[in-house]
Amino acid sequence: MGNDSALIDTLLRQLSTAFKIRDLGTPHFFLGIETVPYGDGLILSQRRYMKDILKRAGMTDCKALATPAAVTQSATPSLTPFENPTQYRMIVGALQYLTITRPDLSFSVNRLCQFMHSPTDDHWGLLKRVLRYVKGTQEYGLRLSLSPSSNLHAYTDSDWAGCPVDRKSTSGYAVFLDTNLVSWVSRKQRTVARSSTEAEYKGLADVSAEVTWVVSLLRELGLHSGTPATLWCDNLGATYLAANPVFHARTKHVEIDYHFVRDKVAAGDFIVSFVSTKDQLADIFTKPLPAPRFQALRDKLNELLVVASL
Repeated sequence: MGNDSALIDTLLRQLSTAFKIRDLGTPHFFLGIETVPYGDGLILSQRRYMKDILKRAGMTDCKALATPAAVTQSATPSLTPFENPTQYRMIVGALQYLTITRPDLSFSVNRLCQFMHSPTDDHWGLLKRVLRYVKGTQEYGLRLSLSPSSNLHAYTDSDWAGCPVDRKSTSGYAVFLDTNLVSWVSRKQRTVARSSTEAEYKGLADVSAEVTWVVSLLRELGLHSGTPATLWCDNLGATYLAANPVFHARTKHVEIDYHFVRDKVAAGDFIVSFVSTKDQLADIFTKPLPAPRFQALRDKLNELLVVASL
Protein backbone atom coordinates (compact mmCIF):
# COMPACT_ATOMS: atom_id res chain seq x y z
CA MET A 1 0.00 0.00 0.00
CA GLY A 2 1.16 3.53 -0.67
CA ASN A 3 0.43 6.85 -2.34
CA ASP A 4 3.68 6.96 -4.35
CA SER A 5 3.08 5.20 -7.69
CA ALA A 6 6.74 5.39 -8.72
CA LEU A 7 7.88 3.74 -5.49
CA ILE A 8 5.28 0.98 -5.87
CA ASP A 9 6.40 0.30 -9.46
CA THR A 10 10.03 0.11 -8.32
CA LEU A 11 9.13 -2.37 -5.61
CA LEU A 12 7.21 -4.54 -8.09
CA ARG A 13 10.19 -4.60 -10.45
CA GLN A 14 12.50 -5.64 -7.63
CA LEU A 15 10.11 -8.39 -6.56
CA SER A 16 9.88 -9.65 -10.14
CA THR A 17 13.65 -10.29 -10.17
CA ALA A 18 13.26 -12.82 -7.35
CA PHE A 19 9.73 -14.13 -7.84
CA LYS A 20 7.48 -14.89 -10.76
CA ILE A 21 4.76 -12.28 -10.40
CA ARG A 22 2.25 -10.56 -12.64
CA ASP A 23 0.55 -7.22 -12.06
CA LEU A 24 -3.14 -7.69 -12.79
CA GLY A 25 -3.90 -3.98 -12.52
CA THR A 26 -7.14 -2.70 -11.03
CA PRO A 27 -9.04 -5.56 -9.34
CA HIS A 28 -12.37 -6.50 -10.89
CA PHE A 29 -13.12 -10.04 -9.69
CA PHE A 30 -11.11 -11.79 -6.97
CA LEU A 31 -11.97 -14.88 -4.89
CA GLY A 32 -15.64 -14.57 -5.80
CA ILE A 33 -15.80 -10.87 -4.86
CA GLU A 34 -16.50 -8.33 -7.58
CA THR A 35 -15.44 -4.68 -7.25
CA VAL A 36 -17.88 -2.26 -8.85
CA PRO A 37 -17.02 1.48 -9.16
CA TYR A 38 -19.62 3.59 -7.39
CA GLY A 39 -19.33 7.37 -7.04
CA ASP A 40 -16.18 8.24 -5.11
CA GLY A 41 -15.58 4.65 -4.06
CA LEU A 42 -16.57 1.11 -4.91
CA ILE A 43 -18.91 -1.69 -3.96
CA LEU A 44 -17.76 -5.18 -3.03
CA SER A 45 -20.35 -7.57 -4.42
CA GLN A 46 -20.79 -11.36 -4.36
CA ARG A 47 -23.83 -11.52 -6.62
CA ARG A 48 -22.50 -14.43 -8.68
CA TYR A 49 -21.66 -16.31 -5.50
CA MET A 50 -25.19 -15.77 -4.18
CA LYS A 51 -26.68 -17.20 -7.35
CA ASP A 52 -24.43 -20.24 -7.00
CA ILE A 53 -25.55 -20.81 -3.39
CA LEU A 54 -29.22 -20.61 -4.36
CA LYS A 55 -28.61 -23.04 -7.21
CA ARG A 56 -26.86 -25.55 -4.95
CA ALA A 57 -29.76 -25.36 -2.49
CA GLY A 58 -32.34 -25.79 -5.27
CA MET A 59 -33.92 -22.43 -4.42
CA THR A 60 -33.21 -20.39 -7.55
CA ASP A 61 -36.91 -19.63 -8.03
CA CYS A 62 -37.90 -19.28 -4.37
CA LYS A 63 -40.01 -16.42 -3.04
CA ALA A 64 -38.03 -13.55 -1.48
CA LEU A 65 -38.46 -12.38 2.13
CA ALA A 66 -37.75 -9.03 3.79
CA THR A 67 -35.63 -10.35 6.70
CA PRO A 68 -33.29 -13.33 7.19
CA ALA A 69 -34.76 -14.33 10.57
CA ALA A 70 -38.28 -14.40 11.99
CA VAL A 71 -38.92 -12.55 15.24
CA THR A 72 -41.36 -15.13 16.60
CA GLN A 73 -39.55 -18.31 15.55
CA SER A 74 -37.16 -19.83 18.07
CA ALA A 75 -34.10 -21.86 17.09
CA THR A 76 -34.75 -24.68 19.55
CA PRO A 77 -33.60 -28.20 18.63
CA SER A 78 -36.32 -30.55 17.41
CA LEU A 79 -36.39 -34.34 17.59
CA THR A 80 -36.37 -34.85 13.82
CA PRO A 81 -32.82 -34.90 12.38
CA PHE A 82 -32.43 -33.34 8.95
CA GLU A 83 -32.06 -36.09 6.36
CA ASN A 84 -29.03 -34.53 4.64
CA PRO A 85 -26.75 -32.90 7.25
CA THR A 86 -23.89 -32.68 4.72
CA GLN A 87 -25.96 -30.38 2.52
CA TYR A 88 -26.83 -28.23 5.55
CA ARG A 89 -23.16 -27.86 6.51
CA MET A 90 -22.12 -27.14 2.93
CA ILE A 91 -24.64 -24.32 2.45
CA VAL A 92 -24.05 -22.78 5.88
CA GLY A 93 -20.32 -22.81 5.18
CA ALA A 94 -20.97 -21.02 1.89
CA LEU A 95 -23.09 -18.43 3.70
CA GLN A 96 -20.22 -17.81 6.12
CA TYR A 97 -18.08 -16.67 3.19
CA LEU A 98 -20.94 -14.50 1.96
CA THR A 99 -20.88 -12.46 5.18
CA ILE A 100 -17.59 -10.91 3.96
CA THR A 101 -19.69 -8.42 1.99
CA ARG A 102 -23.08 -8.96 3.66
CA PRO A 103 -22.90 -7.97 7.35
CA ASP A 104 -26.70 -8.02 7.52
CA LEU A 105 -26.50 -11.82 7.39
CA SER A 106 -24.05 -12.14 10.29
CA PHE A 107 -26.53 -12.89 13.08
CA SER A 108 -28.60 -15.41 11.11
CA VAL A 109 -25.54 -17.26 9.78
CA ASN A 110 -23.92 -17.34 13.22
CA ARG A 111 -27.07 -18.92 14.63
CA LEU A 112 -27.15 -21.54 11.87
CA CYS A 113 -23.50 -22.42 12.57
CA GLN A 114 -24.39 -23.38 16.14
CA PHE A 115 -26.25 -26.47 14.87
CA MET A 116 -23.66 -27.84 12.45
CA HIS A 117 -23.09 -30.96 14.55
CA SER A 118 -26.69 -32.14 14.43
CA PRO A 119 -29.06 -30.11 12.23
CA THR A 120 -32.79 -30.80 12.38
CA ASP A 121 -35.71 -30.07 10.09
CA ASP A 122 -36.35 -26.87 12.07
CA HIS A 123 -32.80 -25.68 11.43
CA TRP A 124 -33.18 -26.44 7.73
CA GLY A 125 -36.26 -24.24 7.80
CA LEU A 126 -34.23 -21.41 9.32
CA LEU A 127 -31.61 -21.88 6.62
CA LYS A 128 -34.21 -21.72 3.86
CA ARG A 129 -35.49 -18.43 5.26
CA VAL A 130 -31.98 -16.93 5.05
CA LEU A 131 -31.73 -18.10 1.45
CA ARG A 132 -35.09 -16.54 0.63
CA TYR A 133 -33.78 -13.24 2.02
CA VAL A 134 -30.62 -13.60 -0.07
CA LYS A 135 -32.83 -14.20 -3.11
CA GLY A 136 -34.38 -10.75 -2.73
CA THR A 137 -31.13 -8.90 -1.99
CA GLN A 138 -28.71 -10.23 -4.59
CA GLU A 139 -27.92 -6.71 -5.81
CA TYR A 140 -26.61 -5.62 -2.40
CA GLY A 141 -22.96 -5.27 -1.49
CA LEU A 142 -20.50 -3.56 0.84
CA ARG A 143 -19.82 0.06 -0.05
CA LEU A 144 -16.39 1.65 0.51
CA SER A 145 -15.85 5.35 -0.15
CA LEU A 146 -13.20 8.01 0.35
CA SER A 147 -12.95 9.10 3.98
CA PRO A 148 -12.06 12.64 5.05
CA SER A 149 -10.33 11.28 8.17
CA SER A 150 -9.06 8.05 9.73
CA ASN A 151 -10.92 8.35 13.03
CA LEU A 152 -12.30 5.14 14.50
CA HIS A 153 -15.64 4.61 16.21
CA ALA A 154 -17.54 1.44 17.05
CA TYR A 155 -20.95 0.29 18.23
CA THR A 156 -21.37 -2.67 20.57
CA ASP A 157 -24.49 -4.44 21.81
CA SER A 158 -25.52 -7.66 23.53
CA ASP A 159 -28.77 -9.59 23.78
CA TRP A 160 -28.74 -10.82 27.38
CA ALA A 161 -29.65 -14.51 27.77
CA GLY A 162 -31.15 -14.45 24.30
CA CYS A 163 -30.49 -18.09 23.40
CA PRO A 164 -33.44 -20.24 24.55
CA VAL A 165 -31.27 -23.38 24.59
CA ASP A 166 -28.47 -22.45 27.01
CA ARG A 167 -29.37 -18.84 27.96
CA LYS A 168 -26.07 -17.48 26.73
CA SER A 169 -25.96 -13.96 25.38
CA THR A 170 -25.18 -12.92 21.82
CA SER A 171 -22.79 -10.01 21.28
CA GLY A 172 -22.25 -7.94 18.17
CA TYR A 173 -20.20 -4.96 17.15
CA ALA A 174 -19.54 -2.74 14.15
CA VAL A 175 -16.25 -0.86 13.72
CA PHE A 176 -16.10 2.15 11.42
CA LEU A 177 -13.08 3.87 9.90
CA ASP A 178 -14.67 7.31 9.60
CA THR A 179 -17.67 6.53 7.36
CA ASN A 180 -16.65 3.02 6.25
CA LEU A 181 -17.62 -0.19 8.01
CA VAL A 182 -14.37 -2.17 8.29
CA SER A 183 -15.07 -4.85 10.89
CA TRP A 184 -18.14 -6.51 12.39
CA VAL A 185 -19.11 -9.66 14.24
CA SER A 186 -22.07 -11.53 15.66
CA ARG A 187 -21.07 -14.15 18.21
CA LYS A 188 -22.55 -16.07 21.12
CA GLN A 189 -20.68 -15.50 24.37
CA ARG A 190 -18.81 -18.45 25.85
CA THR A 191 -20.24 -18.15 29.36
CA VAL A 192 -23.66 -17.35 30.80
CA ALA A 193 -23.89 -13.72 31.89
CA ARG A 194 -25.44 -13.12 35.30
CA SER A 195 -26.71 -9.66 34.43
CA SER A 196 -27.35 -7.47 31.41
CA THR A 197 -24.46 -5.25 32.47
CA GLU A 198 -22.10 -8.23 32.42
CA ALA A 199 -23.31 -9.28 28.97
CA GLU A 200 -22.86 -5.74 27.64
CA TYR A 201 -19.45 -5.38 29.27
CA LYS A 202 -18.21 -8.61 27.73
CA GLY A 203 -19.30 -7.26 24.35
CA LEU A 204 -17.48 -4.02 25.16
CA ALA A 205 -14.31 -6.00 25.90
CA ASP A 206 -14.60 -7.82 22.56
CA VAL A 207 -14.90 -4.63 20.53
CA SER A 208 -12.06 -3.09 22.56
CA ALA A 209 -9.77 -5.92 21.48
CA GLU A 210 -10.84 -5.52 17.86
CA VAL A 211 -10.33 -1.75 17.85
CA THR A 212 -6.91 -2.23 19.46
CA TRP A 213 -5.91 -4.46 16.54
CA VAL A 214 -7.28 -2.02 13.94
CA VAL A 215 -5.36 0.83 15.59
CA SER A 216 -2.12 -1.17 15.49
CA LEU A 217 -2.68 -1.88 11.78
CA LEU A 218 -3.35 1.79 11.01
CA ARG A 219 -0.22 2.82 12.91
CA GLU A 220 1.86 0.33 10.93
CA LEU A 221 0.49 1.84 7.71
CA GLY A 222 1.05 5.36 8.97
CA LEU A 223 -2.66 6.17 8.78
CA HIS A 224 -3.65 6.49 12.43
CA SER A 225 -4.96 9.94 13.30
CA GLY A 226 -3.98 9.72 16.98
CA THR A 227 -7.54 10.51 18.05
CA PRO A 228 -8.97 8.12 20.69
CA ALA A 229 -11.56 5.71 19.31
CA THR A 230 -15.14 6.19 20.49
CA LEU A 231 -17.05 3.09 21.60
CA TRP A 232 -20.83 3.47 21.68
CA CYS A 233 -22.75 1.30 24.15
CA ASP A 234 -26.47 1.44 25.01
CA ASN A 235 -26.10 0.11 28.56
CA LEU A 236 -25.51 2.77 31.21
CA GLY A 237 -24.15 0.22 33.71
CA ALA A 238 -21.40 -0.90 31.34
CA THR A 239 -20.67 2.72 30.36
CA TYR A 240 -20.29 3.83 34.00
CA LEU A 241 -18.22 0.75 34.84
CA ALA A 242 -15.70 1.61 32.12
CA ALA A 243 -15.23 5.12 33.51
CA ASN A 244 -15.32 4.34 37.23
CA PRO A 245 -11.88 3.71 38.82
CA VAL A 246 -13.50 2.05 41.84
CA PHE A 247 -14.06 -1.66 41.33
CA HIS A 248 -17.36 -2.85 42.76
CA ALA A 249 -17.48 -6.16 44.65
CA ARG A 250 -20.60 -7.31 42.82
CA THR A 251 -18.74 -7.22 39.48
CA LYS A 252 -15.89 -9.56 40.43
CA HIS A 253 -17.10 -12.10 37.89
CA VAL A 254 -16.16 -9.71 35.07
CA GLU A 255 -12.86 -8.61 36.57
CA ILE A 256 -10.63 -9.56 33.61
CA ASP A 257 -12.78 -7.74 31.07
CA TYR A 258 -13.13 -4.83 33.48
CA HIS A 259 -9.40 -4.28 33.82
CA PHE A 260 -8.79 -4.65 30.08
CA VAL A 261 -11.35 -2.01 29.09
CA ARG A 262 -10.66 0.22 32.09
CA ASP A 263 -6.91 0.34 31.31
CA LYS A 264 -7.64 1.34 27.71
CA VAL A 265 -9.97 4.11 28.86
CA ALA A 266 -7.50 5.32 31.50
CA ALA A 267 -4.70 5.40 28.91
CA GLY A 268 -6.81 7.60 26.65
CA ASP A 269 -7.01 5.00 23.86
CA PHE A 270 -10.81 4.74 24.02
CA ILE A 271 -13.76 6.90 24.95
CA VAL A 272 -16.81 4.88 26.02
CA SER A 273 -20.03 6.81 25.39
CA PHE A 274 -23.71 6.05 25.81
CA VAL A 275 -26.00 5.76 22.79
CA SER A 276 -29.75 5.20 22.89
CA THR A 277 -31.06 1.81 21.87
CA LYS A 278 -32.89 3.50 18.97
CA ASP A 279 -29.56 4.57 17.49
CA GLN A 280 -27.64 1.39 18.37
CA LEU A 281 -26.44 0.10 15.00
CA ALA A 282 -25.03 -3.13 16.44
CA ASP A 283 -28.55 -4.24 17.40
CA ILE A 284 -28.77 -5.91 13.99
CA PHE A 285 -26.01 -8.35 15.04
CA THR A 286 -27.61 -9.60 18.26
CA LYS A 287 -31.21 -10.69 17.63
CA PRO A 288 -33.98 -11.15 15.04
CA LEU A 289 -35.69 -7.84 14.31
CA PRO A 290 -38.98 -6.78 12.72
CA ALA A 291 -38.67 -5.83 9.07
CA PRO A 292 -38.90 -2.02 9.52
CA ARG A 293 -36.27 -2.00 12.28
CA PHE A 294 -34.00 -4.43 10.43
CA GLN A 295 -34.12 -2.46 7.19
CA ALA A 296 -33.59 0.86 8.99
CA LEU A 297 -30.44 -0.42 10.74
CA ARG A 298 -29.20 -2.06 7.56
CA ASP A 299 -29.44 1.27 5.78
CA LYS A 300 -27.90 3.20 8.69
CA LEU A 301 -24.73 1.14 8.57
CA ASN A 302 -23.27 3.96 6.47
CA GLU A 303 -25.67 3.02 3.68
CA LEU A 304 -23.27 0.14 3.16
CA LEU A 305 -25.90 -2.03 1.52
CA VAL A 306 -26.88 -0.33 -1.70
CA VAL A 307 -28.30 -1.60 -4.96
CA ALA A 308 -25.36 -2.25 -7.26
CA SER A 309 -25.82 -1.71 -10.99
CA LEU A 310 -23.84 -4.70 -12.16
